[in-house]
Amino acid sequence: MRTNHVKQRLRAGQPAFGSLLNIGDPLVAEMMASVGFDWLLVDTEHGPIDLATMAQMFAVVTRYPVAPFARVHAITEENIKRVLDAGAWGVLGPNVRTRDEAERLVASCTYPPAGVRSLGAGRFALSFHTDAPTYFARANDEILVIAQIEHVEAIKNIDAILSVPGVDACYVGPNDLCASMGLAPSLEPPHREFDEAMQIVFAAAKRHGVVPGIHCATTETVNRRIREGWPLVGMVNDQRFLVSAAKAARDAVKTS
Repeated sequence: MRTNHVKQRLRAGQPAFGSLLNIGDPLVAEMMASVGFDWLLVDTEHGPIDLATMAQMFAVVTRYPVAPFARVHAITEENIKRVLDAGAWGVLGPNVRTRDEAERLVASCTYPPAGVRSLGAGRFALSFHTDAPTYFARANDEILVIAQIEHVEAIKNIDAILSVPGVDACYVGPNDLCASMGLAPSLEPPHREFDEAMQIVFAAAKRHGVVPGIHCATTETVNRRIREGWPLVGMVNDQRFLVSAAKAARDAVKTS
């Protein structure tokens, strides 16, 4: 069975860099995987991506040394078991605000007796290049469980959230966090209040042995966050990469 190299890297304190997939197309996923990211996250919360398409995206991503993750649209046992059975190596639970939500996330990602994930059919074993019995025995150790911190209530409850056993990492969503704080949304927030919130999240993650992560807009910010000690770093998504490259080319061509 393949090991989750991103989970291993993060446990060792090494950075893992990735991006989001919002275009529901296996060909786009394959092209993004060929670039060399450590991980790619299929965004079912905001992307128009159905379960069958997502499974095909996982299949092409794992042809490369890239870990396929998924953001579910809500933290429920039903949502989480379906993306894991489709082959996700990790789950990002959106907008975790309370300890109860963090506990539900962990329980839904893990097989009994540790959790409540049901054992059934799927392509989960194919995703890890193994058979079902081996997967059932090792999945709890390989799946990466990530709590997304993107609301001011999560900052207030950060110790309760990150002290939940089984939460491997947290991942800050700057846009929604800023909005919940009454600040202008941004992936590059210039706000003092946001910086103070990041210090709270980072310190809590370190206290509880959880990997701190954050989403960024530029490579400069990604590198700065890595220097600051944020190992789990992501940058924009496939849509933004496509549009920014196309716009740069269009703006560089003089037709008048």
